[in-house]
Amino acid sequence: MYLVNKVRFLNMSVAGFSLNVLFKSPRPVKRLISVFADLFFIGFAFWAALLVRLDNTSIFSNSQFWLLFAYLIPFSLFINMKLGLYRAVIRFINSKAVTAIGVAVVFSTLTLILLSFYLDVALPRTVPIIFGFFLITLVGGSRLCIRTVLSNKNKSKECVIIYGAGSSGRQLAQSLIQGNEYTPVAFIDDDKRLQKNSVQGLTVFNRDEIPSLIEKHNATRILLAIPRDTKKRIAKVLNRLEALSVKILSIPGSADLVSGKAKIDELHEVSIDDLLGRDPVKPNHDLLHKDIEDKVVMVTGAGGSIGSELCRQILVLRPKKIVLLELSEFALYSINGELEKIAATLDYDLKIVPLLGSVQHKNRLLMVMRTFKVQTIYHAAAYKHVPVVEHNVIEGVKNNIFGTLFMAEAAIEAQVETFVLISTDKAVRPTNVMGTTKRMAELVLQALADKTKKAKGKTRFCMVRFGNVLGSSGSVVPLFKEQIKNGGPITVTHPEIIRYFMTIPEAAQLVIQAGAMGQGGDVFVLDMGDPVNISDLARKMIHLSGLIVISDVNPEGDIAIKYTGLRPGEKLFEELLIGDDVTQTDHQRIMSAHETWLPWSELEIILLQLDEACHQAAHQDIRDLLLQAPTGFVPKDDICDLVWNAKKRMQSIN
Repeated sequence: MYLVNKVRFLNMSVAGFSLNVLFKSPRPVKRLISVFADLFFIGFAFWAALLVRLDNTSIFSNSQFWLLFAYLIPFSLFINMKLGLYRAVIRFINSKAVTAIGVAVVFSTLTLILLSFYLDVALPRTVPIIFGFFLITLVGGSRLCIRTVLSNKNKSKECVIIYGAGSSGRQLAQSLIQGNEYTPVAFIDDDKRLQKNSVQGLTVFNRDEIPSLIEKHNATRILLAIPRDTKKRIAKVLNRLEALSVKILSIPGSADLVSGKAKIDELHEVSIDDLLGRDPVKPNHDLLHKDIEDKVVMVTGAGGSIGSELCRQILVLRPKKIVLLELSEFALYSINGELEKIAATLDYDLKIVPLLGSVQHKNRLLMVMRTFKVQTIYHAAAYKHVPVVEHNVIEGVKNNIFGTLFMAEAAIEAQVETFVLISTDKAVRPTNVMGTTKRMAELVLQALADKTKKAKGKTRFCMVRFGNVLGSSGSVVPLFKEQIKNGGPITVTHPEIIRYFMTIPEAAQLVIQAGAMGQGGDVFVLDMGDPVNISDLARKMIHLSGLIVISDVNPEGDIAIKYTGLRPGEKLFEELLIGDDVTQTDHQRIMSAHETWLPWSELEIILLQLDEACHQAAHQDIRDLLLQAPTGFVPKDDICDLVWNAKKRMQSIN
């Protein structure tokens, strides 16, 4: 018995090995095998039909039958080739392929009848019918058997549902069947004309049937095969799918597919940009090129989230030269290397000037601007993280307020044409030092813009204010992704906290266009769309990862949401406008705000006092001056500077 089982095991192993070798063979080898198999099937069907009908082995010695067989073989194989039987991939065999097999058998049968007539062979009338029956059984049956073997082989693959039965969905299904990771079990499509039909052997269902399909097939993922230029549609679909708690993956965008940067089966996680459902607005190319094309452009904070994206977009707008100013050596090294690679692909001569430096060193700034004859400046250098600036007040004031002041004064002296400040929604009625310093930076530019106009100076100042950008350093989105990856919990400061979000590329593009519209002292506000509840965002990210939120209803869930309390200076919601005096510009996503400001003669006094307070490390004086300035500063906490509080504790001990 042992020997019998051993032999059976060896036979199964050899058979499995043979099938694997066959399946992994090159396409020409597989086609050749198919031809020889059909050659055998035609011969078997021919002689078996004669034997069944005549029931006499003398048929094998009949020269007329051999002549008929000799003509039948090439004609039948030729018909099979013309109908594409050897071009079809057996694992993708569908209704069209089955039809082709049927047509090929019919033509082979007719060929047999015609050849017997022209060769004057006495062939019984029932032989062609028996021949056709045998042939379709052998040719069609063999292919269906191989497909069944392959289907059984694919049962170990994860079952997935494809949302979208259009061309992208069909391509994705073909690619997945070929691969080793997923096997598609159904299509979902909102088009009622497609529903209940079969597409590539898979039935198309409506979205209401997704839960039952998941349960029936134990599907682990839903793959979105929807064109990525329809953001609102994608957002609606994701909102419907979110409650299912299955992992949602998406195909690459059409631009990446066409350019060859990505393949249809290179699936990736759904981006938060897709959840926002914000369709891009066609940019105004005149505005994009106005301050950049054939000009020397300088970007401060060039290695940061916004600064680096500004550099990428500026590069393709054909500047004469781009000057990168960055305090961090590694950030400068990284963005310079990336820009050099992009520049190598461009068809014009571009010079990239990577410079280390701080915006707090006015002499260095003036030297750079004059040496390279800078014409346009995008000032993105700032300390932007609320808790960090709360704990390091003096550095926040020096970098955000005086750094902007020194940049602006150097720009005036160097006769720079355009100066654009990257501001923030946290500058509106700020409750923290960071937002207050950014509002002070806006006041500096407003005052200097007025002063420059009166002096008939050359420099045109403007500010662009917007909210959070997706994917920036310190953003909640990458933080949440990391926390989900580590099994949670996701940390949210407050259940009701809301924020505005925009993608970095869109923000940079709008900054460039807004800067080109400025007349001097303008405060531009970007349309950020609808605010997002951070708790809801956390839940959506958990659900779209195929996980369940731990709650009172689902105590056995996967990821918990933990509320940690508002951080120092943090607000529940951010605003973009200080007052109601706002006008729409020619661009539908850019508004112009008209807000109170101080003339330079008054603001200069506050700045001088603030500078002295920083030198003296007088934190209370700094706070009093920020409260005195027309920033709308309403602090929620006491002074949180780490050095200040440490000194106070030491003094109390002594």
